[in-house]
Amino acid sequence: MTEKHPSKEIIGSESNLLKGRKIVLCITGSVAAFKCPEIARQLMRQGAEIYTVMTSMAQKIIHPYLMEWATGNPVVVELTGKIEHIMLAGEHLDKANLILVAPTTANSIGKIACGIDDTPVTTVVSSAFGSGIPIIIVPAMHESMYRHPIIIENVEKLKSLDVEFVGPIFEEGKAKITETKEIVDVIIRKLSLKQDLTEKLIMITAGPTLEPIDPVRVITNKSSGKMGIAIVEEAVSRGAEVTLVYGTGTAVPPKSAKTISVETTKQMYDTVVSELKSRKYDILIAVAAVADWTPEEPYNYKVPTRTTSELMVKLKPTPKIIDIIKKISPHTFLVAFRAEYGLSDEELIQSAYERLKTAEADLIAANDIGREGVGFGYDTNEIFIVDTNQKVVHVPITTKRDIAKNLFDVITEKIKRN
Repeated sequence: MTEKHPSKEIIGSESNLLKGRKIVLCITGSVAAFKCPEIARQLMRQGAEIYTVMTSMAQKIIHPYLMEWATGNPVVVELTGKIEHIMLAGEHLDKANLILVAPTTANSIGKIACGIDDTPVTTVVSSAFGSGIPIIIVPAMHESMYRHPIIIENVEKLKSLDVEFVGPIFEEGKAKITETKEIVDVIIRKLSLKQDLTEKLIMITAGPTLEPIDPVRVITNKSSGKMGIAIVEEAVSRGAEVTLVYGTGTAVPPKSAKTISVETTKQMYDTVVSELKSRKYDILIAVAAVADWTPEEPYNYKVPTRTTSELMVKLKPTPKIIDIIKKISPHTFLVAFRAEYGLSDEELIQSAYERLKTAEADLIAANDIGREGVGFGYDTNEIFIVDTNQKVVHVPITTKRDIAKNLFDVITEKIKRN
């Protein structure tokens, strides 16, 4: 009996977005190779099976044993009679779904562009070209090398052959390997089975807003922005063009979305209005946890605590962003979010439906943040999606990315029927 490698227990632990996907991680001799175990394991957490191929120089930076531990699969360090390049990237049913060359040196980029097959990595990539496997290259080298005219020519040549480049990040005089999250996001988008949002323009509001009491203190809430960012990631992976109007959340948005940063509810309100008037949005998803109240007259100085025994702050309601969407853009498919606390399922659904009607929304997603693992700060959530006919889709507690996937399944089906 073949025993399962313990490292494979993490496969699919965060999502099944890459379930059944076989990815070959090709590592070349850049010092950025130290990030490869992290890249591999993040892809595994999304459901992928990872196989590693290393050049001899890569093996001098990180040991193959490290990648075997990370992936749970043997590492290819040389080509043998097993014809490893054909096993991984040849023309057959069990071939890889994607070749990821990360990090990629200038030397390897030049070899790939010229069809030189003198390392296990370049030979696997050449096989992938011939069998039509998508190739992603993640460069990491000194910045001056990236300005070399021949390297620029090689990059453009490979792009013309449908090779996708991710990064680099220019910092400290180096063209560094891009962040792991960005690499994973690009791969999820590349291998996404659903591309049902292509040619759709979507606006998503996310994160908390804050209202100043004085120049130092604010009124806000516990939202991290994680749910909104998961929705942005899912929209992008399904082919949409996304504008994110983002409050002061801690979750990091994908670079592939246009992000407009705001702080106050008024700033978010004005930005949404401006965007709706300037562009024709197909869908708007209002996930943001906006502050409901703001000080009527904020102090323009820091209120001293030593000389003030109590502080009286008179509050007024903030403008309701959700209520102006349909008035400005009636054609936009509007999805509202509603957070409640301590309600039964029936009460939550009824409250959501009443809010859907007043906002003239097409759908509303409601959750009860008083439940364990639901709402603010968690990586998981549970929602009830309610439509104008009071039809309810319940998505039990799961990762926020899976929540986003289920939400878009409902949205696209609803739009199709309309």
